[in-house]
Amino acid sequence: MLNPYLFYQDTCEAAFNHYAKTLGGKIDAMMRSSDAPPDMPAAPGREKTIMHARMSLPGGTVLMASDVPAEHFHKPQGFAVSFTVADPADGERKFNALADGGSVTMPFSKTFWAKGFGMCVDKFGIPWMVNCPAEGM
Repeated sequence: MLNPYLFYQDTCEAAFNHYAKTLGGKIDAMMRSSDAPPDMPAAPGREKTIMHARMSLPGGTVLMASDVPAEHFHKPQGFAVSFTVADPADGERKFNALADGGSVTMPFSKTFWAKGFGMCVDKFGIPWMVNCPAEGM
């Protein structure tokens, strides 16, 4: 099983709430840094950040994430989270919701390989591809 693990700069909770609503996911876990054992206390000011989050998405996919301190954060690059949707209208709705507040790299449209495909970076800085594959793809 291969599951993406995303890192955020103190926006993990907002991102996961957005993805749950947008993608139809279910948040299975949302552990705060303050939930760590007493001998591993959160750094001052980081008590409310997310130490680990887990979301189940339709189709059996699991998405995991956490907040990281600024000195450990690197802007996401060189990958995209790919989300496959059967219905192009649903795919376009999901794409537009992910792109809202972010930027569109490739507008959602029909391609020679898909009934619908689009690329964006969401408002949390995560690159996404939404794909509605053509028959046989």
